[in-house]
Amino acid sequence: MHYQNFGLVNTTNIFKKALSGGYAIPAFNFYNLETLQAILQAATITQSPIILAVSESALKYMDENILIGMIAGAKYKKGQIVLHLDHGHSFESCKHAIDLGFSSVMFDGSALPLHKNISISKKIINYAHKFNVSVETELGVLSGIEDKNTKSKQSEYTDPETAKYFVKETGTDSLAIAIGTSHGIHKLKTNYDNLRFDILEQIVKLIPNIPLVLHGASTVPSQFVNTINKFGGKISHAKGIPAQQIRKAIKFHITKVNIDSDLRLAFMSSLRAQLSKNNNITDPRFFLTEAKNTITKLCISEIQNIMGSGNKI
Repeated sequence: MHYQNFGLVNTTNIFKKALSGGYAIPAFNFYNLETLQAILQAATITQSPIILAVSESALKYMDENILIGMIAGAKYKKGQIVLHLDHGHSFESCKHAIDLGFSSVMFDGSALPLHKNISISKKIINYAHKFNVSVETELGVLSGIEDKNTKSKQSEYTDPETAKYFVKETGTDSLAIAIGTSHGIHKLKTNYDNLRFDILEQIVKLIPNIPLVLHGASTVPSQFVNTINKFGGKISHAKGIPAQQIRKAIKFHITKVNIDSDLRLAFMSSLRAQLSKNNNITDPRFFLTEAKNTITKLCISEIQNIMGSGNKI
């Protein structure tokens, strides 16, 4: 199935507009019907382009047929939505997503030797471009854990000269870089840590026309962490990327910002609070609706106050 049959778009035009307009497209990860509905509702309210990000593990969890069925039945404005494979780890994984109807794929070869990362990236790009599917690749390694397929104990900053060479060799549509963000909810050690804007500026100078991507960029709102802990959770030392640093990065060609942990925290904080306060209710739809509404409000806030992508359709 080709993605255009679903009214989806690839990232080419929306990234071009974002680069010239000085804003970023949010890539929100989803895992089920409720998280999908919440993100699409936020996109409709804000009139923002949105990237629906699906990891390999989320695709397996939802079942690919159910996922495609949800996308086919969802309501959204044509030209607004990208369906994106997040952290595909092989040619086969990316090819499968393209064949399913994804309009964008990411190949994460960041842990591979450079020559192998380039070789597999080129193979994926050649296949994807036959179907007008856009491809994101990655240089540099983010620390932290996103899921069982995407994790690393150590970080490795992206080298600007290597980024220039990589882009030239592969012809990638966008490039994910490592400048100090990380996966999970433990991103920074102190309130005074800063992203490596010096590296970002050098990359922009060397490859000024390539959309850049920031993974692991959740802000980890303290109100969600506090609510989770209040109602039985045990999360300590959680610290996200300050919103002002993300906004600054967007000024330097960060065109796509990945948000995952924030949605998880929003969902779980609502679920824990409502389960505790309403122990006489047995209808799961009540709790899931509250969680869905919490995610919608979060996405709206991040679109309007961080990405600047509202009313850009």
